[in-house]
Amino acid sequence: MAKQLGCFVKEARRYITEWDAESADEKLAAGGVLVIDVREPDEFNSGHIAGAINIPRGTLEASADATTKHRHPDLCHAQDKPILLYCHSGARSAMAAYVLMQMGFNQAYSLAGGLECWEAEGLALE
Repeated sequence: MAKQLGCFVKEARRYITEWDAESADEKLAAGGVLVIDVREPDEFNSGHIAGAINIPRGTLEASADATTKHRHPDLCHAQDKPILLYCHSGARSAMAAYVLMQMGFNQAYSLAGGLECWEAEGLALE
């Protein structure tokens, strides 16, 4: 039987840790967290968490791999750094966190509920 999107997200969530919006905001305020928005550029440009870098989900693996010409300098050397990934609802970021964990990133976290929950908590976007 073919898998649907929800199956992939559910599977990823079994292996990752999600931060709720309030916890994520506190950890970001403390500093030292790399924040990655895995949405598409037009979504990112409509508003994002302060300090976030935009690495769309479709380019994440290449951006995280230091051996590719498409590597992102902030991400490809962050295997031991806390990384918060987020998207609109938390599905793409859950899968992204799971992939990064498989690539050796020890502290990849997903924002539970994505920007929907972030904004519902009254937290700011730029």
